[in-house]
Amino acid sequence: MADTHTDIPSWLTTPEHYRPGSDRDGFISRSLLSITSALAFFRLDDGREARFSPSAPIKLVVAFVCILLVSLSRNYLFVLVMLAALLVRACLLPQASLARMMGGAASAAAFSLVIMLPAILLGQAHAPLLLATKAFVSVGITLCVALTTPVWKLTHALRSFRVPSIAILTIDLALRSIVRLGETAAEVLCALSLRSVGRNRNKGAAIGGVGGVVLLKASRSSQETYDAMRCRCFDGEYRASSRATLKPADAAWALLLIGLVALFAYLQGLV
Repeated sequence: MADTHTDIPSWLTTPEHYRPGSDRDGFISRSLLSITSALAFFRLDDGREARFSPSAPIKLVVAFVCILLVSLSRNYLFVLVMLAALLVRACLLPQASLARMMGGAASAAAFSLVIMLPAILLGQAHAPLLLATKAFVSVGITLCVALTTPVWKLTHALRSFRVPSIAILTIDLALRSIVRLGETAAEVLCALSLRSVGRNRNKGAAIGGVGGVVLLKASRSSQETYDAMRCRCFDGEYRASSRATLKPADAAWALLLIGLVALFAYLQGLV
């Protein structure tokens, strides 16, 4: 019988201790944080209307006029009155909606305050505070409307004011695509963080890979959206109902708006 004994090479019996070099994951962490923050701001929830909320068209008119009056006001007292009214309305929001509204409004106010800080050196010490308060009120009103109105009602209200259908379609699809593609980027970054081993000296290639995946997802999503619209016979036209959808609370909100305009005119005359 032939000898079948075989010697194992020494290099196979030598233990290997692989110790990957440590690396920082600040790039991935910051990217995930920024994407998560953007998703929290652009997320389209199905807004819940309060009991005495006006109809969507009236709500848009009230919000637009309030923001316009706050922007044109030279009297800080009127801005404070609008701030107090906004805070009272914010107290009636659910906890999650309140956190989103206050976070977005506070971020806008802080950014405006930092931008206007050089005005103090020019002798306009009140300008940063005034602009920051106006930014807080304006963004707060906008977010309050978005968080308390279903998306389809906002679309209906915009079409009632003869906003072009292409503008509504662009805004609607853009906001939805931002959320969907942001979720894809967050998932890719999370997978990259879990699979990263050792030191990566070429972090630029990582962001290129994430961008490529998001680009492919965007292309596929656009084609799927187009096919879905064709199957549903959507011709790009948003049609508003010819019947009035006003509520009993609309009259009270209209009177409130008239009162705000009168207060604005009175306080502006005192300046």
